[in-house]
Amino acid sequence: MKNILVVVACGRVHGNTDKLADSFIAGAESAGHHVTKVHLGNKTINGCLGCNACRYEKPCIQKDDMQEIYPIYDTCDMVVMASPLYFWTITAKLKAFIERLYATSKQDDNPPKGRYEKYAEKDCALLMTSADDFFWTFEQAVSYYQFTCINYLGWHDKGCVLAGGCGGSPGKRKIDETDHLKTAFAFGKSL
Repeated sequence: MKNILVVVACGRVHGNTDKLADSFIAGAESAGHHVTKVHLGNKTINGCLGCNACRYEKPCIQKDDMQEIYPIYDTCDMVVMASPLYFWTITAKLKAFIERLYATSKQDDNPPKGRYEKYAEKDCALLMTSADDFFWTFEQAVSYYQFTCINYLGWHDKGCVLAGGCGGSPGKRKIDETDHLKTAFAFGKSL
């Protein structure tokens, strides 16, 4: 059984991305996993200041809603990030969440892959929605996920659900008319 943190970084509750995350959660819970969902849309999460005050397990000096998330993050085995596609990548809220994980780093005298610190070993996954469904629609977002979460943070990739063709801003949201919700449920159940 895994303890899974699902970070939803969309602006619309019950929109395409939120529904995709809920389907994943239902699948994971049906397999016996414990899931905590954090919706960043109604939270204030500032980007990292790069001040290094938090370096190596010291608390972040920013007193925003990330302080509520750190204890949940510390106890999870897996981080699942859910984001709509904004300007061909993840949302700014999700990027700010990832940046602020710097405060969880530990000193590493023998850093792998050229990084300066180490992070807790966790599994990870990416859930994304988009109105478009071109062959390159998610390329930049997946590249960021791979380089940041897998290569730099050192997390273990469990997969992605890339739900293109869902409609949305400004058109009708139509994820319910696709197979993406079933795919997300099956993915959650397979963990």
